[in-house]
Amino acid sequence: MRAIQFERFGGPEVLKVVEVAEPHAAANQIRLAVKAVGVDPVDWKFRQGMMDVDLPRGTGLEVSGVVDEVGEGVTEVKIGDRVFGSVEGGDGAADFAVLEHYAPIPPSLDFAGAAGLTVAVETAVRTLDLLGVKSGQTVLVNGAAGAVGISTVQLARERGARAIGTASAANHDYLRSFGAEPTTYGDGLVGRVRELVPDGVDRAIDDAGGGALPALIELAGSPERVVTIADFQAAQDLGVTVTGGTDSTRAWYALGEIGELIEAGRFSLPIAQTFPLEQIAEAHRLSESGHVRGKLVLLVD
Repeated sequence: MRAIQFERFGGPEVLKVVEVAEPHAAANQIRLAVKAVGVDPVDWKFRQGMMDVDLPRGTGLEVSGVVDEVGEGVTEVKIGDRVFGSVEGGDGAADFAVLEHYAPIPPSLDFAGAAGLTVAVETAVRTLDLLGVKSGQTVLVNGAAGAVGISTVQLARERGARAIGTASAANHDYLRSFGAEPTTYGDGLVGRVRELVPDGVDRAIDDAGGGALPALIELAGSPERVVTIADFQAAQDLGVTVTGGTDSTRAWYALGEIGELIEAGRFSLPIAQTFPLEQIAEAHRLSESGHVRGKLVLLVD
């Protein structure tokens, strides 16, 4: 089968289409004929050698497609079902992929619309769970215009929380359309947020890094009320919880719950752009630019 791999670390040019053996579903796993693949920042971080991985390596953490093989113990889906989920081994940019964590594609979504749900939804729910976000609280989301950020805003509001999000001025109307109160990131963040919430916020989630943690701690009142997925070193220095490493507990249950919200019109995740599988390098370049609003998706034909 076709798959995208890289044999050395480097820029997008190291991504190559290769022929590899097909994977097969073991117990409690399914195999998908992949139709679409989400592109995430962690993909190019792996490719650049920022993570501890062996070579050669595939890419692609989240996919959508059609079930074509089920392992022993799988009863909730059958061959032919449309499914999205998380790829075991992170090599989903291929003709076939094996999954353990998955859910039915909501009826209103096509394969491209479903491919980008897994990472954004699971990450958003995981950070909200870690902070115990609940009704009546105010949550500050740093980096709210990205896929994870805009998911966090919507799911915080579903819990009855008020959401304030940082983004460039060009993205403020975009944030408002999802129910967030926007402000600009960078120097002076504490003062700008206090104009909206004079007493500070109850919780803060850092989805973007960029040195925002000291301001988030000041606004939330303590490091225990802040979580980051983006600034590991500063978090260690400041006592902030980091989530997203290999030892993180995942909120996989969120995949099975998001469909109801999507069908009710209470959650959406825009697709910024789609690419043929063979143009994965261009998708990585765009992701690395840091200016993507919504999801980038590869289409597998």
